[in-house]
Amino acid sequence: MAGTIAFQGELGAYSHQACRETHPEMEVLPCRTFEDVIEATRTGKADLAMLPVENTTYGRVADIHRLLPESGLHIIDEAFVRVLINLLGVPGATVADVKEAFSHLVLLPQCGAFLRENGIIGRVSPDNARAAREVAEAGDKSHAALASELAAEVYGLDVLARSIEDQDHNTTRFLIMAREPDMSRRSETMMTTFVFRVRNIPAALYKAMGGFATNGVNMTKLESYMVDGSFSATQFYADIDGHPDDRDVQLAMEELEYFTSELRVLGTYPAAIKR
Repeated sequence: MAGTIAFQGELGAYSHQACRETHPEMEVLPCRTFEDVIEATRTGKADLAMLPVENTTYGRVADIHRLLPESGLHIIDEAFVRVLINLLGVPGATVADVKEAFSHLVLLPQCGAFLRENGIIGRVSPDNARAAREVAEAGDKSHAALASELAAEVYGLDVLARSIEDQDHNTTRFLIMAREPDMSRRSETMMTTFVFRVRNIPAALYKAMGGFATNGVNMTKLESYMVDGSFSATQFYADIDGHPDDRDVQLAMEELEYFTSELRVLGTYPAAIKR
């Protein structure tokens, strides 16, 4: 599809990489915050939003679960992006030239072994793509960035060392969101995401989950988080295998609804091949 897809961060960020991998035909719109991504999509400035929700190394992306239910957007797809961390330097630099490497706080520890082995000091930057841009602007061979190959392409940097992360499973899951839902069955394997709050009765969550067990519906994710600044107000976020039109899903959701005070489906979409 043509159009524009919005993401949080600067050009060359891993979210930009996710946009390129899933929708290379679309123009990209970098945004400063997740809220800006949502607003750009909600108001029509962008057609789709690319939002990271979790990472295999550092877990849930902060604030996303709070933002999704109130975004006014619908999940229409998911994508899994392998986070390959590279050492990027100015043209002509070598690894031996590098004394300091800049990147986001969560990326630096993931390359700890490489940095120690090469006597490189890690420095915190607000964003890995921004780090790449600033290294390119400074033109100092002793400075490098830890970022994607896409960032090297965008800012004219050399890839001095590839895939330097300590662990080889670092993957981020993204949700692709749009103003209108797409409930069509576009794949044999579909996913449904929803949020809910249980009624204030004993064992409400246990009873609410019973319908998924008795009807054989696989729940791949269930997370809780506080809402409205209250320790007693809890909302749950869930992913399940299946489509709302499936009879087993219908029965499970009917039982869930009986024990909830609020239930909202955020989207139905094809399960990613990398899942």
